[in-house]
Amino acid sequence: AKMMTAMAIKPSGDVDADFVAMMIPHHQGAIDMAQAQLRYGSNEQLKRLAQEIIVTQQQEIATMRMALGQPLPPSVPSPIQPSSAAPTAVQSMSHHSLPIHREP
Repeated sequence: AKMMTAMAIKPSGDVDADFVAMMIPHHQGAIDMAQAQLRYGSNEQLKRLAQEIIVTQQQEIATMRMALGQPLPPSVPSPIQPSSAAPTAVQSMSHHSLPIHREP
């Protein structure tokens, strides 16, 4: 519900700004759900996916803010700097097409 409220913005006429204003709450909602999965979930496969979602969604939020010249919160790493938490292949993938990694 919080995500939907944040996404219900009045269009400003600036498509780029409106896109970011609606996408950031969408991405933050995914981060919040993934954090709940990490805290309370028991399925290791889903917990690994949740961790990947957190990393990629935070990076995408940072990229959107930087594209509009908005400041980054101090806790968000810059997407330009390589992150040891996520391989480059994961960073460049859309969060909707992330593969589910299976243990051999």
